[in-house]
Amino acid sequence: MDLEEIFSGVHHASRELLSLKDNEINGILLAVADSAIAETDFILDENRKDLSRMDPHDPKYDRLKLTEERLKDIATDIRNVAMLPSPLGRILKETIRPNGLKVKKISVPFGVIGIIYEARPNVSFDVFSLCLKSGNACILKGGSDAEHSNKAIVQVIHGVLERFKINPHIVELLPADREATTELLHARDYVDLIIPRGSSSLINFVRQNSTVPIIETGAGICHTYFDRYGDVKKGTAIINNAKTRRVSVCNALDCLLIDGDRLSDLPELCAPLQKSNVALYADIHAYNILKGKYPAELLKEATEDKFGTEFLDYKMAVKAVQSIREAIGHIEQYGSKHSECIITENEEHAMQFCRSIDAACVYVNAPTSFTDGAQFGLGAEIGISTQKLHARGPMGLEEITTYKWIIEGDGQIRK
Repeated sequence: MDLEEIFSGVHHASRELLSLKDNEINGILLAVADSAIAETDFILDENRKDLSRMDPHDPKYDRLKLTEERLKDIATDIRNVAMLPSPLGRILKETIRPNGLKVKKISVPFGVIGIIYEARPNVSFDVFSLCLKSGNACILKGGSDAEHSNKAIVQVIHGVLERFKINPHIVELLPADREATTELLHARDYVDLIIPRGSSSLINFVRQNSTVPIIETGAGICHTYFDRYGDVKKGTAIINNAKTRRVSVCNALDCLLIDGDRLSDLPELCAPLQKSNVALYADIHAYNILKGKYPAELLKEATEDKFGTEFLDYKMAVKAVQSIREAIGHIEQYGSKHSECIITENEEHAMQFCRSIDAACVYVNAPTSFTDGAQFGLGAEIGISTQKLHARGPMGLEEITTYKWIIEGDGQIRK
């Protein structure tokens, strides 16, 4: 397969997208949603081929797995994207200069967006829908774990595009090998932006090797701080949801910090985690409180390497701190600028936490599991940015557009 030929084909197809009207785009998206449901059996059959190669106990298994219900949710997300207003052609700024020049700043597509992702076949649908709605062509580079699933999904999408007589090259799936990743990272003549989604090792590889501009969707090392003014009932539900809802996603809780004055509440805060067999790696203070009140086989003394770890598993670090300032300092040292939470009934502490924490999403009395494009009303997401340039946090339609200046004159010349 000639990868440069693929890149060139997508680049040319991206120019054709500029002529599509928003109602045409919406019609295609609704048809893709319908096809995702109509082709459920085909997609799930191919997904099972991928699942058969992975250990069911691997936390990635849940992320890889598609079900009839999940496909319905995916179709709903696609329809939601279709219903959103177009992000294109928005006038972001408009002014008339003293010399009469009319200057406008308007939103436009990037052009071609490359997405590198691992065992997440739902990303194939999400990326296509967001890219099409925002006028971008996309190049998908999935991992080998989801190879059959991704091929099936792109086949379904291509079938819809052909029915609508749309150039199918507006979305292409690259081979699942490492060579294709390397070629994509150096396709500056054809690709305008690359967004990697996955492990910290993948993000680091892309950052170090790409000559194409990237937006980092970094690892999610997420903390929850139970403040001395925290409510135990709220805290128990928030901690359990943040940790156990889906352990293999980037917004899952990795480390619980608890104010030393509230250590006696720690067994109650952690009690629901037992049902999910969550292993706790506790510092000496937390360990002594939990000993005898949490299953011995799930309770271990924490080593330094457990802090700052994205577990992506039924594992969590626990540490006692003596103040909100110490909690903030710990997060500053070990966090990944993704999502952080404070549980408190003290408004001043809540404000201090929100002001001091350097992260894309900061929560007060709500779990980090809400860090998600659909939950934020974006329809779907193309990734969660942990950097500060261009986009930060869940990225929806607006975040995958850029802008250009339109200047209208009437014969003015510059002196």
